[in-house]
Amino acid sequence: MCQVDQTYSAPLGSLDTPSISKLCVKCKVHPPAVLLRVGDPYCRGCFNDYFIHKFRAMLGKNRILFPGEKVLLAVSGGPSSCSMLHQVQEGLSVNAHKKLRFTPGIVFIDEGALTGRSLEDRNKTNSELKDLFESTGLPFYIIPLEHVLELPSSVLIQPHLPSTESAASYKVAVGEFDQNNQRIAVQPPGQEQDPAAVSEVHTLELQQLMASVKTHTARDELLCTLRQHLLLHTARSEGYSKLMLGDSCTRLAMKLLSNISLGRGAQAALDTGFSDARYGDVIAVRPMRDYSAKEIAYYNHLFNVPSVFIPGLDFKTSDKDSIQRLTESFVTKLQSEFPSTVSTIYRTSEKLQTACKDPSALDDSPRCVLCLCALDTAAENASAFQATMISEQLSQNKSPQNDCLPPHKGCTDKTQSSSDCSGQCHGGSCCSSNRLEPMELKTLLCYSCQVTIKDMSSLEHMPNYIISEAQRRLRRSQMKAEISNFLLD
Repeated sequence: MCQVDQTYSAPLGSLDTPSISKLCVKCKVHPPAVLLRVGDPYCRGCFNDYFIHKFRAMLGKNRILFPGEKVLLAVSGGPSSCSMLHQVQEGLSVNAHKKLRFTPGIVFIDEGALTGRSLEDRNKTNSELKDLFESTGLPFYIIPLEHVLELPSSVLIQPHLPSTESAASYKVAVGEFDQNNQRIAVQPPGQEQDPAAVSEVHTLELQQLMASVKTHTARDELLCTLRQHLLLHTARSEGYSKLMLGDSCTRLAMKLLSNISLGRGAQAALDTGFSDARYGDVIAVRPMRDYSAKEIAYYNHLFNVPSVFIPGLDFKTSDKDSIQRLTESFVTKLQSEFPSTVSTIYRTSEKLQTACKDPSALDDSPRCVLCLCALDTAAENASAFQATMISEQLSQNKSPQNDCLPPHKGCTDKTQSSSDCSGQCHGGSCCSSNRLEPMELKTLLCYSCQVTIKDMSSLEHMPNYIISEAQRRLRRSQMKAEISNFLLD
């Protein structure tokens, strides 16, 4: 045992401690400038080559971006998306070793209406981003989130297109592109939507929609869904076939755990994978999914990559306000003590695949009207979903509630009956035809979106394009049930 007057033969400084090399682990010539992991110091030049190679390897390995294809970069102003924009810009430069062959564009969604920012602050942020986008020479679009209320219902319809993208067709496209010596076409200048030009009615409706959501968790999920709808519509309307997202490895690790907690386990492969083909004609890709937040922060600092801080919906909220914030706090604290936490979660997400591997069968399956993923609500015997449904039914029987919604917001007199409406509702149809019961909408949603809608106090402020598409699907299913006896197997 240890004694008070015990002497030690070796001094404390002679104990074996992990040492950091004084030279770059790659070139072994220059002094290190970055320490990514213990034992992996990089000099400035080698770290730049490592970062660029990682981005190019991710694109080249998957072979999804075809030569000459229009790709829309979703830039939020944060470090990850701005680093992605910088990589694309460097890949198109004259001095690039292997130039990128696709035609990029930039889109930014202004969500200042939901965070309570003043019009002056929103204009200041948009001007900073406009200067940043103009310096790249790429076409850009700055769109307020209020425009999501004006989307057509066709944005929720997946077009059936023949899949021609394969390894053989990719090689043929590369050969034709090189033979023709094509260059990236010059795009028209960017478009900026002034927040002042947005109708105050739309801003108020969007705020009322978010105010109708009772929990921060459901509010974050609904915001993510509306943002994806607006990005998808912008890509389709401007002729882009690919949508490039800036999700990093750290962000995807947090997203995987939070989505599983929210009941999106069946959609985890699409939400965290490199490519997401749920939209049909527009494929979302995540080329930054191999980078940790630490790597991105080092790169942006060393090479002066500009970014713009924009407070989000969860700005200055506590860790326990939502499942997303709680998961972020958990992963961040665990990563500080165990540096392999994020990489372990990320490698696990790489092994996830969709249950249905047949693309034709997946295209014909019913899809959620919000997230556009295949429905996962087929309750099997002795399944967790069946147990959840039974629990919900028992709780509803103990405390019965009236699921009837108020008349449509377009109707001027909410006390009048549908027979007295006389077509005065929005769209010239009767208010009873525009009503959508929560139980009817529930049949068109996946389990996670059902939980999100359940946390809403009313569907009165739901965007019209979602209500219209839900009613269209209900009418088609009703018609199919009526003529089912006359259909051939």
